[in-house]
Amino acid sequence: MKGCCDFFMQIIGLGSVVMMPLIGNLSDKYGRKALLTVPMTLTIIPLAILAYSRTRNFFYAYYVLKIVTAMFCEGSVQCLSLAYVADNVPEGRRASAFGILSAVASCAFVCGTLSTRFLSTAATFQVATAMAMLSAVYMRIFLPDSIINDNLSTPIMSNGKLDGIVNPDKSDKKMEVFKTMPSIEDMLALLKSSLTFSQAAIVSFFSNLADVGLYASLLYYLKARFHFDKDQFANLMVISGVAGTISQLLLMPILAPILGEERLLSIGLFFNCAHMIFYSIAWSFWVPYAAAVFSLFYVFSQPCICSIVSKQVGPHEQGKAQGFISGIGSFANVASPLVFSPLTALFLSEEAPFDFPGFSIMCVGFASMIAFVQSLMIRAIPPISSQRVGNCNYMEA
Repeated sequence: MKGCCDFFMQIIGLGSVVMMPLIGNLSDKYGRKALLTVPMTLTIIPLAILAYSRTRNFFYAYYVLKIVTAMFCEGSVQCLSLAYVADNVPEGRRASAFGILSAVASCAFVCGTLSTRFLSTAATFQVATAMAMLSAVYMRIFLPDSIINDNLSTPIMSNGKLDGIVNPDKSDKKMEVFKTMPSIEDMLALLKSSLTFSQAAIVSFFSNLADVGLYASLLYYLKARFHFDKDQFANLMVISGVAGTISQLLLMPILAPILGEERLLSIGLFFNCAHMIFYSIAWSFWVPYAAAVFSLFYVFSQPCICSIVSKQVGPHEQGKAQGFISGIGSFANVASPLVFSPLTALFLSEEAPFDFPGFSIMCVGFASMIAFVQSLMIRAIPPISSQRVGNCNYMEA
């Protein structure tokens, strides 16, 4: 079962590696709202299938559609939300804003996990479908659109797109969609555009590699080591989610202006590494619960990476930058199970070369340590986005 889950995670990750930069790049041209509509609508379909029936045929249909839609939707809402926040929040407050956005996501995770304790299986999928539909409708009605680059194309969801199919004079505009698709050369150019951006990309890869490796192995490790069941594991996730939500809502807005994103990123990665090592050497059942409280600090890392990246590109490149970073995270989703799942299976078996059940999680901690060391090399420099805006204003004058 674990091998099957890892296989589908890798398929979804491969799809996301391709789709995240594309979605981010297109959102720079056609606006965040238009691109948000697609994944938020597609997410409803698999949930609605299980809300209607959970028989074998419907479950297979759900599983296939879930994989297909997840290749497009997995992480895309988060990516576009980050770009939207970067469009509308000044650079000095972005770290706090990204932290609040992450806190809202953590709060939703906690509420969703707790709600399953009180709802039946049928009601769980019905409520999930209703909430997905409500969020899509709310977004379309109340969310004002973000930056649209009108010089490149017409809005992607306008009626003009349909006319372009019939009118040959507008066919050239339609071809511009394909020209906006990011190539490998574009991604390499983005990496070379800023040393800070390249360093943040490396930090993002190893941080996501460690996070995915931990959560892919932790349940099996705790079950073998302390006989944890799924309810105890869910309690662990709730503790981590509550602590992270409180920290991002209360601590991060205070600490980010004082310490800066670079130092706060290093602090978050240090505690992330520490809590993984605590998991690996846990000597009693209460140690994992204590390690989960470390989320008070390690939740700083992801919002800080996004904030640092957002300051290294211009105002019309936020989608491309956040999509690229999300794509790196998706690539880590592919690579991590290939590395850590066999290692976990080996050291939890009787054929382990030495008696250390948490060795794979210790290796996950080493991956996080690489991200921590790299984060120490990131230096605060004037945001490139401000420089580019300033240069544009100078040219206009």
